[in-house]
Amino acid sequence: MSEALEGWTDFNVAMVGATAALAGLLIVAMSVNIATIMTSSMLPARAASSIATLVLAIVVCALGLMPGQAEAAYGIEVLVAVAVAAAFQAHAIRVIACEELLSAADRFAKGIAGVIPIAAFLVGGLLIIAGTVAAGLVAVALGSLLAVVAAILISWVMLVEVLR
Repeated sequence: MSEALEGWTDFNVAMVGATAALAGLLIVAMSVNIATIMTSSMLPARAASSIATLVLAIVVCALGLMPGQAEAAYGIEVLVAVAVAAAFQAHAIRVIACEELLSAADRFAKGIAGVIPIAAFLVGGLLIIAGTVAAGLVAVALGSLLAVVAAILISWVMLVEVLR
């Protein structure tokens, strides 16, 4: 593990545990209201993208804990994980964009909530590969925190808003 990654060990350990617990909460929230969620054209895709973003945070933080990890290799791993999560988010955005009952502002708000954490991870991975490791690791950490915030928002929607 590089010296730069070693400085993030405690953060990565905490984030792996927290994001895994939150992913479980989101899945439980979905199961409570699954019949209502499945009648929605948007909610299944939004939930999938939220879980994918949490998995992105789990994977990126776990990879940051691997011993002997070269910084450039870590940056590439971050980008590969970002690509997978971004595919889920792109699908969610397509589904949201087709929702005619929403105003353009609502479609934008529902789509951007999932894009922001993924964008932070993307910037982090690119910065790490470019050799600006410290800034890249901060961006990755920000992406992890934003993934948690986005997942809490979608958990609220899955638990409460679907019943309104």
